[in-house]
Amino acid sequence: MGIKPSYIKSMGIALLEQHGKSFNGNFDDNKRVVSEITTIESKMIRNRVAGYVTRKVNTTPVRR
Repeated sequence: MGIKPSYIKSMGIALLEQHGKSFNGNFDDNKRVVSEITTIESKMIRNRVAGYVTRKVNTTPVRR
């Protein structure tokens, strides 16, 4: 998709730091979680943040 705006990245990173256990590798689940824990009114911004979080969760190696 290309380069994400910095506000999407910073919001996604902050959400992962604060609510990391709430997210998983499923976009639809993450979309629901983002709308529950934030006050984002724009559907497009919510979906972009959820997509960024999903990508981070799926590409980050699991520490054991």
